[in-house]
Amino acid sequence: MCGLVGAYKPLGGEVCQEDSLVAMRERMVHRGPDAAGIWRERQGRCGFAHRRLSIIDLSDSAGQPMSNADGSVVIVFNGEIYNHAELRAELEKLGKYNWKTDHSDTEVLLHGFGEWGLGVIDRLYGMFAFVVYDARDIDQPVLHMARDRAGVKPLYI
Repeated sequence: MCGLVGAYKPLGGEVCQEDSLVAMRERMVHRGPDAAGIWRERQGRCGFAHRRLSIIDLSDSAGQPMSNADGSVVIVFNGEIYNHAELRAELEKLGKYNWKTDHSDTEVLLHGFGEWGLGVIDRLYGMFAFVVYDARDIDQPVLHMARDRAGVKPLYI
């Protein structure tokens, strides 16, 4: 399992300092002993931290939080997407995504969101909880939170 935490303040103003995110992340070290990551939006409206248990992709390039090429979409994810290879093949055929890994279901989810938006959820087979910060419209960034239909992976708000 992995663990993710975050804070979001959509109307501006700084939501939390990096040391607060680190403290929250370290409280759940038991959920992910293999790696830890942190990300804060430049304006401080949003921040994510992640503890990682490496299962599908063991490389450092699959670390989280993970962002797209221009940094406008950032994701933290816990779970396993069973059909990630099929989704990846579909996305690769489009030829418009820069891939950092060759086997990360997190990256497939990230680029799937970039392509299909929240419609990606209907394409997923697996158990998951994820949070996506979408700042492609920099004036109105949006935070999306989702979990699998059965609620196997926890997502507390």
